[in-house]
Amino acid sequence: MYSRYKKLKDVLFGRYLWATNTVSCGLLLTAGDIIQQKIEVYSNSSQSNGAIDVDRIGRMGTVGLVQGLPNHIWYTWLDRFLPGKSLMTVGKKIVADQVICSPISSASFFVGAGMLEGCSMSEGWEEYKSKFLLVYITDCIVWPPSQLINFLLVPAVYRVLYVNVFTVAWNVFLSYAKHFDRLKINENAELYPTSHKRKEL
Repeated sequence: MYSRYKKLKDVLFGRYLWATNTVSCGLLLTAGDIIQQKIEVYSNSSQSNGAIDVDRIGRMGTVGLVQGLPNHIWYTWLDRFLPGKSLMTVGKKIVADQVICSPISSASFFVGAGMLEGCSMSEGWEEYKSKFLLVYITDCIVWPPSQLINFLLVPAVYRVLYVNVFTVAWNVFLSYAKHFDRLKINENAELYPTSHKRKEL
């Protein structure tokens, strides 16, 4: 039994670590969107009258899969470029993560999800710019403490998996940030159906 577990561990966190990190990123972004949709249903702000939007889940999961491999490459490179666990080194990693990785990851999320919705790349970029401050300020509050734990205590081989697990809560926020303006439009349309129709005319 133990030998099977060790063999599986060697496969998932050894030769095929990149695949583990990629798939886990997709699955956990999917989980984050499901949780956010449940919150929307519970708070009566869902656009789907209580039903889960499967297409939206699929889009979010696809974006997660696309982001998984770049995350694996980024943290592998970061550990090689800044080896060690001294406070100075960890501080440099956190700064690099916030200045380089965070904006790129957030931009790819909004642009990628927008394109899967049928929007152009420029439309996705405009949405990202309009929500940049909300996303980046929240990112700077949430991620540095979690990354301090990650870079200090988590073995390098589990680094992306740790980020992916922690990202479930972050993905709930990202899903909210991606869709909250549409939910408000939907609520206004339900409250003021006549004025909404006049605007369409």
